[in-house]
Amino acid sequence: MSAQQFSRPGAVDLSTLGTPAAAGQAASPGGGGGPGTYSFDTTEQDFQTDVADPSMTHPVVLALWSSRAPDSKPAVELLSRVADDFEGRLSLARMDIDTNPQLAQALQVRAVPYVLAVLRGQPVPLFEGSVDEEQARQALDQVVQAAVSNGVTGLASPRGVEPEAGDEPAADEEPAADPRFAAGDTAMDEGDYAGAVAAYQRVVDTSPGDADAAARLAQAQLLRRTDGHELEAVRAEATERPDDLEAQLLAADVELLGGLVGDAFDRVIGIVPRVFGDDRERARQHLLGLFDALGGGDARVADARRRLANALF
Repeated sequence: MSAQQFSRPGAVDLSTLGTPAAAGQAASPGGGGGPGTYSFDTTEQDFQTDVADPSMTHPVVLALWSSRAPDSKPAVELLSRVADDFEGRLSLARMDIDTNPQLAQALQVRAVPYVLAVLRGQPVPLFEGSVDEEQARQALDQVVQAAVSNGVTGLASPRGVEPEAGDEPAADEEPAADPRFAAGDTAMDEGDYAGAVAAYQRVVDTSPGDADAAARLAQAQLLRRTDGHELEAVRAEATERPDDLEAQLLAADVELLGGLVGDAFDRVIGIVPRVFGDDRERARQHLLGLFDALGGGDARVADARRRLANALF
């Protein structure tokens, strides 16, 4: 799944959803959804507030299942657990199509589970039928990368977390955004990646140990470097110019945005033993920036860090 898919023409219009939920809804497959998780049950009635509106700030994955299809329940349970591992970089909404048929009809769902991503209100099909944990994780990784490439870098709030005494927000009050990131976030929303880089850099300069600031800066830098470049064209040029450091680093950038995380890391790590001096340091720093953009908690980052150390020494 590429970033471009989120804005492709002909997307299904979900704006008409919001009919009253049907009575007698079957028990949810669950699997996540406990206190402090990012997966939850929703209905057509709550689609706007649970899925469409949040998708403007972070990606939302929608998993459709059926109480009449027993195999769909454990599949959605697995997906819920995987989604929770992303710690808010996306959220996952579960919907029973037996009690919420309108969405399934609009999407022409033929099999369940049917899983799609929603970003900026636009649905993009991911897969239908059961997948294993590795496949589910890869699909959600691609959703996060596509969101980053579209400038959607917010975090979902965990469900079921009780506020501390005295910290309860007023009714209808939105969680306060970190004002330090306001300028950068606005620039990202406007597609002004150079402005976003400058704004986030100021935050990093004053708070050098802030992982959130470092991640936002790395994502903005990645978007600025890749703006206007197409994945396949850049990769083809890198193949034709294997010794060109610029071509290889740009290819790694577009691969990361395209969800080809392993290819991106392999490419830069493969360059390191072949270059020396300033070029080697530049390749190393570039890869560290890709780590920051993806997030240090990703298992692939830990593995790539070990491989980078071996390549350097």
